[in-house]
Amino acid sequence: MKYLFTLTLLAFTTLVFAQRPEGGRPDVTITGKVLEADTNVPLEYATVSFTNSEGKVVTGGITDPNGNYSIEVAAGVYDVKFEFISFETKVLPGQKLFKSTTLPTQALTIDSQSLDEVIVRAETTEVQVRLDKKIYNIGKDLTTSGATVSDALSNVPSVTVDVDGAIALRGNENVRILINGRPSAIAGFGSVDALSQLPADAIERVEVITSPSARYDAEGTAGILNIILRKEKTLGLNGSIQTNVGDPERYGITGNINLRTDKFNIFNTTGYSKRTSPGNAFFENRFLSDDVTNPLIEETREFDRNRGGFNTNLGIEYFLTEKTSVTASGFLRLSDNSSGTDNFTDEFDTNGDLAISRTRLEREVEDDKTYQLSLNSITKFDESGHELTSAFQYAVNEETELSTITEFNTFPMDVTLPAEDITQIEDQTEYLAQVDYVRPIGENAQFEFGYRGNFEETVTDYTLLEQEEAGGAFIRDDGLSNIFTYKEDVHAIYTQYGNKFGDFSFLAGLRYENTRQQGAVDAVVEDSDLGTNLDFDNKTDGLFPTLNLTYEFNDRENLTLGYNRRINRPRGRFINPFPSRSSEANIFQGNPDLVPSFASAYDIGYLKRWDKVTLTSSIYYQYETDSFERIQEDTGLVTANGIPIVRTLPINLSTNQRYGAEMGVLYNPKKWLRLNFSANAFLFETEGEFNGVDYGASNFSFFTRGSAKVTLPYKIDWQTNVFYRGPRNNAQTETKGFLFTNLAFSKDILNDNATIAFNVSDVFNSSKRQSLTQTDSFVSDSEFQFRVRSFNLAFTYRFNQKKQRSRGNRGGGDDDGDFEG
Repeated sequence: MKYLFTLTLLAFTTLVFAQRPEGGRPDVTITGKVLEADTNVPLEYATVSFTNSEGKVVTGGITDPNGNYSIEVAAGVYDVKFEFISFETKVLPGQKLFKSTTLPTQALTIDSQSLDEVIVRAETTEVQVRLDKKIYNIGKDLTTSGATVSDALSNVPSVTVDVDGAIALRGNENVRILINGRPSAIAGFGSVDALSQLPADAIERVEVITSPSARYDAEGTAGILNIILRKEKTLGLNGSIQTNVGDPERYGITGNINLRTDKFNIFNTTGYSKRTSPGNAFFENRFLSDDVTNPLIEETREFDRNRGGFNTNLGIEYFLTEKTSVTASGFLRLSDNSSGTDNFTDEFDTNGDLAISRTRLEREVEDDKTYQLSLNSITKFDESGHELTSAFQYAVNEETELSTITEFNTFPMDVTLPAEDITQIEDQTEYLAQVDYVRPIGENAQFEFGYRGNFEETVTDYTLLEQEEAGGAFIRDDGLSNIFTYKEDVHAIYTQYGNKFGDFSFLAGLRYENTRQQGAVDAVVEDSDLGTNLDFDNKTDGLFPTLNLTYEFNDRENLTLGYNRRINRPRGRFINPFPSRSSEANIFQGNPDLVPSFASAYDIGYLKRWDKVTLTSSIYYQYETDSFERIQEDTGLVTANGIPIVRTLPINLSTNQRYGAEMGVLYNPKKWLRLNFSANAFLFETEGEFNGVDYGASNFSFFTRGSAKVTLPYKIDWQTNVFYRGPRNNAQTETKGFLFTNLAFSKDILNDNATIAFNVSDVFNSSKRQSLTQTDSFVSDSEFQFRVRSFNLAFTYRFNQKKQRSRGNRGGGDDDGDFEG
């Protein structure tokens, strides 16, 4: 365990230069390459040292992500030593180095005596800090066995996943989700629902990018989560298969297979899952107007969601030459979902007596098909990192939702009410084209530039059919039925330059983005209060500078500073002017007058490592203009049953300021005990008004998470994760805090070729959102539980596949790129 953090330490260290031999000998440059013997994969952060005849280390260095090194040394005779933790050391004795020389490639083999420690290191989430990101290698997280990507993200520091699946970074839900560095249909066109259907076993690592460099999209004022999917680098045929079963009813199977030769690499992940997710909610709405006959309404909801999904990702990487490779891949997801919601409503009159009891039954069937075709290429002009990459993606999503709503009174008498049929058909198409050029300059500098074009079109056909009287014919409601076509085109070019001077590194860049958002509505509007001109064509230009700085005090301590400017574009649902509704009395209406918001963000980070402890911390500030806020207001309209209709509407507020601090601690006191703790506290201050109402608010909140992993006798691993989210509020709503606890056990069997794991999600069944909303016209008190406590048993079998050893990223073209300095 004393080597537990050595790999990540090496990422930020160079050997201390000892005194060189006297005599005025000129310096020569010694270059070469270090590989892993059994896979021929480059070894990043391997150390190379030069020892003189007196046995003193004169100088040294480390290898880059491609396994290359370039070290200056005074001309002379040296023993050259090659080392990497858990690998056997190699020495080239008596090398006569009187001129610049390229030494033979060295292939290091694993030291079998230290293999156990390599395995232990891979079983904990490991953090690497780069100039513009933090990289979390998921490792063997027991609580994600048989789980989804959304579940895995909930264990990543700085990230929260709300009870209804909303993903936030540092408490801000405006986060950009990328797959392998690019927008992708795998992530669901920006919808987090798709991540709940992708198996967590598909993830290699998660990059938390709170200060994105210019290479990344400017979208997402909170930052970026870049999910890197697995692609095995080991030669030969290998893979794994995982099955799981659980309660509430859930089962699934996922297979990974990889065939790699010197000429090509074929990889595939295929899975099928079926799960039931029961939940519940309670609402108490009290209307303050004297005109409301029944001012108190209590509503209880019981819902049951059934999700079935098949997904497969098949690709081939072909090495055209030693310098150029092409990767073609296809992704397909088929979803067959259904849900049922039973709403039980009681209305009370001004005396507090029960006036009406009503039951509303909503049944929804959803058919969803997504496919994506990708073609990527990479040309490496040399081993220094000089390369040209290009990518093209075509993706389509076809979704059909059919909803039937029936309603009847049960008190004071049984009365069947008119029913509703809702059909929503949504077709999305996306094209992406990207090219990036990277040019190293000398040993420490790097220049790059590139272009990315995103072209999206979404057509939403929303049809509402209503009965005028129970049992009667269904008639189209032209006031709500419409076809909305939304197009968004984004062109972006960027350039950035990074360099390192001694202990100081910097990465500076500038990105330009041109956005065009178009909306067209096909609907009957004569009897509507929406107006007659609902089409729009909005254009936005923006410059987005970035700057990231790092200063290394020593090989165990550094300080980082980041600045970047970001944009938050309103999505199609937020600007669709026609209302949609989750219930008869609650509607959501988009706002076509929404304009993009812009944010400037500052981040100061500090990293300190000890022998058994790693500390990461940062403080951050963000200033956002025209920030989005969802408000609720009484429309002044009532349903056919006399219930006031409440509208949720997104608006632009003037400013939003965010102050925060976060801290993470990794502590490994014993070989059998591993501890992980993180905390994030933040203050949001919002200013702005709408329709004469002041929505200014101040909100302080925090969240903490802790994880303990213990190795029990008989090599049984026990892991406990605890998450607590503190109370929070905005201008209208106060939300209470809640506690979430996961528990898991795991044991390797069949000569460590298989693993059986059991986990409990939400042990205390406490993941509930309790909120209080207060306005001038009504008060709403609610409790919402998206899913109840669950149990899961998973079995994983691996063939020709070693346990993953975390040694950091060695390239391979999956990244969106970074500069390490």
